[in-house]
Amino acid sequence: MAEQQRILPDDRQPVIIAARRTPVCRANGALKTWHAHELLAPVLCSLLADAGAAPESVADVVIGNAVGGGGNVARLAALEAGLPVSVPGVTVDRQCGSGLDAIVLAAQLVAAGGSGLYLAGGVESISTAPLRARRSALGDPEFFSRAQFAPKGLGDPDMGVAAENVAAHFGISRERQDELALRSHRRALASAAAGMFDAEIVQLPGAPVPDGAVGTGGGTVSADDGPRPGLTAAVLARFPPVFAEGGTVTAGNSCFDADGAAAAVITSVQRARELGAADGFLVRGTDTAGVDPQLLGIGAAAAAERLLERCGVTSAGVGLVEFNEAFASQTLACLDCLGIAPERANLDGGALALGHAYGASGAVLVTRLLAQARRNPVEGQLALAMISIAGGMGTAALLEYRSIS
Repeated sequence: MAEQQRILPDDRQPVIIAARRTPVCRANGALKTWHAHELLAPVLCSLLADAGAAPESVADVVIGNAVGGGGNVARLAALEAGLPVSVPGVTVDRQCGSGLDAIVLAAQLVAAGGSGLYLAGGVESISTAPLRARRSALGDPEFFSRAQFAPKGLGDPDMGVAAENVAAHFGISRERQDELALRSHRRALASAAAGMFDAEIVQLPGAPVPDGAVGTGGGTVSADDGPRPGLTAAVLARFPPVFAEGGTVTAGNSCFDADGAAAAVITSVQRARELGAADGFLVRGTDTAGVDPQLLGIGAAAAAERLLERCGVTSAGVGLVEFNEAFASQTLACLDCLGIAPERANLDGGALALGHAYGASGAVLVTRLLAQARRNPVEGQLALAMISIAGGMGTAALLEYRSIS
């Protein structure tokens, strides 16, 4: 796809012209009463307003979701947002990669000649996700905490265990992991204070929160609630290993579960011009790769390496980088493999500070990149979004900022 998109005509060249997200809030916190489709619907409405597009012009709504209750949350959210019943919706599940993969799928539909525009992204309401159970041999429910991602013969480690595997295999020290976590929080706090997130966030009404629960409750939810002002290197050093005795992965250098939604408007360059869009991200190429499930956190690097090579681009030629910081160990391992200094990635902080709303996180990466590109516009600047995925996979997207009016 990357090679083809260099020569696609304007009526088939995918371009991202708008991106929005909700605040990303800790699970069971300020957004705990919002179901997935309710979180996503306001984002879809805001995107249509941003793009100046009529609801009936939407060709499809493509949405990623990882731990929801099944059904088709894309269709449900589209109807909740007031889109005409003629607008369809499809839900994508590639676990943590779902939101980015939904955007990739929409771009591929445009490249294949799909008409109109697409609303694509992801959503997760971990707070309202249903309890999971399978039937025993006797037909009784057996509850489980997560789905199986790989056959037992290949190993199917929990996410934290896999993060320890990556840290050990690639020699990622505890000190580097803590350093990354602290930088993520500090960057997120500084960017929030400077109003860097304001334009991309769709504010939501708050809900009452019981005494002792995380979140402020009531009023309006207008900001991410994860970044911790009091976090220091000394505080991080006190966190014990969580997943392995003598390990390096702690609660302090791991992300937390969060609720949130994010999506983008993807259409052709021709259609974007008709809408009066001034600029956007051309989708230069995408890739998804598989890796050893025991080292699932390295999946993003495998996808990005192959993608960059196919596009004839080196990592040094990429100006903006967003990587989903599910764990500091896998973030550092992937960036090391790609030759990207950690300081270059996640300029406004990442999931270590902002949280991980599984199905939405990949779309949050694109939302952040578009905001960063527009903050300091450089014609032709390349941006790279990357996310590692349960089961041993990773997805990457290479984007190019361009004036299109």
